[in-house]
Amino acid sequence: MGDGLLYTKDLAVGYGGVTVVNGIELSVQPGRIVTLIGPNGAGKSTVLKTITRQLAPTGGAVVLDGRDLRAVPERDLARTEAILMTARPAPELMTCFDVVSAGRYPYTGRLGLLTEADRAEVRRAMDLVGVTALADKDFTRVSDGQRQLVMLARAICQRPRLLVLDEPTSYLDVRYKLKLLTVLKDLAAREGLAVLMSLHELALARRVSDTLVCVADGVIDRIGPPEEIFTPGTMARLFGVTEELLAQARAEGLRWEELYGF
Repeated sequence: MGDGLLYTKDLAVGYGGVTVVNGIELSVQPGRIVTLIGPNGAGKSTVLKTITRQLAPTGGAVVLDGRDLRAVPERDLARTEAILMTARPAPELMTCFDVVSAGRYPYTGRLGLLTEADRAEVRRAMDLVGVTALADKDFTRVSDGQRQLVMLARAICQRPRLLVLDEPTSYLDVRYKLKLLTVLKDLAAREGLAVLMSLHELALARRVSDTLVCVADGVIDRIGPPEEIFTPGTMARLFGVTEELLAQARAEGLRWEELYGF
């Protein structure tokens, strides 16, 4: 898979030199949404942390915009790739506008002073995700859903070409889940943003993704479009669902789609 804004070459990921997932060959193209799915603990977050250079590979390589990720200067990385991980900061005495403004720091000088053009980018990002009304509110005093949207605005504010998100809809209610994913679909389609994320909610992954990457048992089990991945056989193998459990579900009047939650 030697193409795409980002791609991996026989990538192996893990902690402390111990590999969790190996043989990873995936590619993310501009304007496309690629989603990692699989059982809890399969290594999806570890893959994303390696692709965002929070962890060093235990083998292979990540290539970003034609360069080995390890050789990309920090500022170039921040201007190409933005991150939205599950853990959110809790900055004190910062407004939501201040938090979103942090996304402009790859473009500001050492003092981090915002120009009017930078402020325009902040306002644009907040408007895109619908949090303009929160600009002057204390970041720690808004809801979880609002905070997640503010963090998404911060990532958008970087004007990245690639956005990486780890379980971005966790702890969000239906309204904020739909808002966040709608923004991602729009940015991918309208601005050519490449999106790589993990989702545990299969119904959302099925509807928002162009490509699904199945992670299980230390390897990439399968890669393909939703219509190829969401079949009884593939889902049963991916999540370790036995034929006995499927039979029990059918006896209770459940379809396999309902068993998997989509």
